[in-house]
Amino acid sequence: MIALDFTWPDVETSSDAYAGRFSGDAGAYLLKVQNQGVEALLQKGQGTAPLRSALDVGGGHGQLVETLLRNAGRVTVLGSDDCCAKRIAHGPFGNQVEFRQGELLASPFDDCSFDLVTSIRLLAHMTHWHVLIAELCRVARRHVIVDYPTLAGLNALALPAYPLKRAIEGDTRTYRSFWPMQINRAFARHGFRPAGTIKQFSIPMGVHRLAGKRVAPVEEALRVTGITHLIGNPVLARFDRVSA
Repeated sequence: MIALDFTWPDVETSSDAYAGRFSGDAGAYLLKVQNQGVEALLQKGQGTAPLRSALDVGGGHGQLVETLLRNAGRVTVLGSDDCCAKRIAHGPFGNQVEFRQGELLASPFDDCSFDLVTSIRLLAHMTHWHVLIAELCRVARRHVIVDYPTLAGLNALALPAYPLKRAIEGDTRTYRSFWPMQINRAFARHGFRPAGTIKQFSIPMGVHRLAGKRVAPVEEALRVTGITHLIGNPVLARFDRVSA
């Protein structure tokens, strides 16, 4: 029996205080890049069969709701506590989204219940991250999309630079970074293969929050020249069920 995380990370990411990290022009830009990345991954090799359902695990922050509704129609959000429903219920799409409370590592859904399963801003903060991946794969019929900080590129400096990041952001959380092969192998154990990745930012997100919209043009220039593809963080990754 695995001892579950005492405090689920999605309780924090579902809070109004956390939403404040994405306020203003810089925050709107960060969310725009994230959602454009998810949308691009959903369009990649999709074929003719439309998505009919999506589950966002730990998605009480509501950051993906609009994108998922547009691409999958029926959207369910799983939160570890009833408090994680607040921002969903009070958001502009609250009447279009079902919220379910349940354990993130033992969700209340049958195998292959959803065409698409997403989990954003969660994996890096889970002690039993490999169990989370197993659960995402179990309930996904076709695709899983996650994000994670990679140890490749500038994020290799994440540990020594953490005090500076904390000083800039004030309320940043500790997190785990991964080598891409770690994530790929974890998904492979459950019958899923890599189907695409998108690296989001060359410039640390804390710098975006500190400097505001002035950083966005520089970020876009790095994206166009291919720098972001080489060193960007965090990574958005899609995995497809092999038998799908």
